[in-house]
Amino acid sequence: MCKYYDSINKELKNYFSILESNYPEWLNEYIDTKELLFQQYISVTCGTIYSNLFETDFFFSSLDHSVATALIIWHFTHDKKQTLAGLFHDIATPAFKHCIDFLNGDYLNQESTEKITTKIIKKSKEITTLLKRDNIKISEVDNYHIYSIADNDIPKLSADRLEYSLSNALFTYKLLDFKSIKEIYNDIEIQINDDKELELGFKTKKIARDFVKVTSKLSIIYREDKTRYSMQFLADILKRLNQENKISKKDLYELKEIEIISVIESSKYESVFNLWKNAKKINISKEKPQNVYYVHQRAKIRYIDPLLNGKRISKCCKVANNMIKDNLNYDMNNYVYLDFKID
Repeated sequence: MCKYYDSINKELKNYFSILESNYPEWLNEYIDTKELLFQQYISVTCGTIYSNLFETDFFFSSLDHSVATALIIWHFTHDKKQTLAGLFHDIATPAFKHCIDFLNGDYLNQESTEKITTKIIKKSKEITTLLKRDNIKISEVDNYHIYSIADNDIPKLSADRLEYSLSNALFTYKLLDFKSIKEIYNDIEIQINDDKELELGFKTKKIARDFVKVTSKLSIIYREDKTRYSMQFLADILKRLNQENKISKKDLYELKEIEIISVIESSKYESVFNLWKNAKKINISKEKPQNVYYVHQRAKIRYIDPLLNGKRISKCCKVANNMIKDNLNYDMNNYVYLDFKID
């Protein structure tokens, strides 16, 4: 019996079956380790799911994302080491996910939490025992960057980038349905890019263009004004609570998000947290606002210019190229605020 797989809902199982119709049962023992199971209490929305600024109501967890990424890698490679690297790639993710990158000052790269991946795997008796049994070295699974199908540089398409695009479009932001997801996924194959690397790419121009349309919308959602504001706001609240010895950085790796929210709501920041939680609209200004907490910074640009039969779609489709350009031109220079101070 798999603790995780048996507990997920029908929608998730349907999604997983699209990614890999022949589910790899061998993966379950790894999924059901303490370190990975903790990831099911972390939302991929980086805390934004807890505010009415966002219409998101589907809790897609960091573990859901990791399992789905592993299924994509398995589907295209049938390589256990690459698949496990994909499964483990977010094992070092703390509560509120990339908000902690904002807390660490890494809002442009959003990779600061990945540094302790190896440490977490090494400390896990369950994981190391399984790896030893399967004759797999930790160095072969603790860094998914070494496998180009699992991960590669923006704007290339990798399993990780493909997965969060599909699941966010399907569950979180309702931009696609199951039929569309299946059509997109079934058009993908392994191709060779200009850097002579293996990369996921499309066979059909229309489907690739439709994918660019959706991911360009998602790209803006990931860094739009209310998103940048919310992530920095949560990071600043956590930073203050850390300075006041109410929350330790260790707590971010051991407490569920709902448990940390309880700490926030029991602190002097309860009122501002609730104002953010219940807000329906963000305020925007070109000028620096006075006497309010505001955010004025850029964020990581996540976008995809996928291969179409071995060539970047931007090079062979004007429509896709224009969508990518419009996405990259999104203005992140606004001052963003709500009408409160943080004392």
